Amino acid sequence: MVVQLRALRTFGLLTVLALSGCASWFVDDTLDPQVHLVKVEVIKANLLEQRLRLHFRVDNPNDADLTVRALEYRVHLGDVLLAEGEHEHWFTIGPKHSAYFQVPVRTNLWPQIRQVVKWLKEPQQPIPYRLEGLLETGLFIGHDVHLTRKGEIIPADFIPEQPR
Repeated sequence: MVVQLRALRTFGLLTVLALSGCASWFVDDTLDPQVHLVKVEVIKANLLEQRLRLHFRVDNPNDADLTVRALEYRVHLGDVLLAEGEHEHWFTIGPKHSAYFQVPVRTNLWPQIRQVVKWLKEPQQPIPYRLEGLLETGLFIGHDVHLTRKGEIIPADFIPEQPR
């Protein structure tokens, strides 16, 4: 009986030690990639439709390749939702490198025209923007990175000068 108890305790101790070693196999010490909204390019704008191109940069801070599968995004100007959607475009970023990609966007700011006119009356006044979303990464095992970025844009930077 004593031999069986000692064998059971030894087996239990070895099992705990073995499982704790296996747990270290799944520890992920990689850093999340950083996503930046670099530029908002106005392609065409009229009263009922605005076509924009959002320019993004993804930074890979890790020592291994990063595969990006898709980006879900929402861009707000102040409290106004400028654009939202999903861009499915696979690409790979090398270790410690950055990659740029563009997302074409169509929007209608007609319901918020009063707020837009108010912003354009003072084009030197910065407008806060917010980027929220989800970056889907990984080749075989997916990893979702939640995004939140805040900043400011100055409308005068997007308004072309009129010839005199």
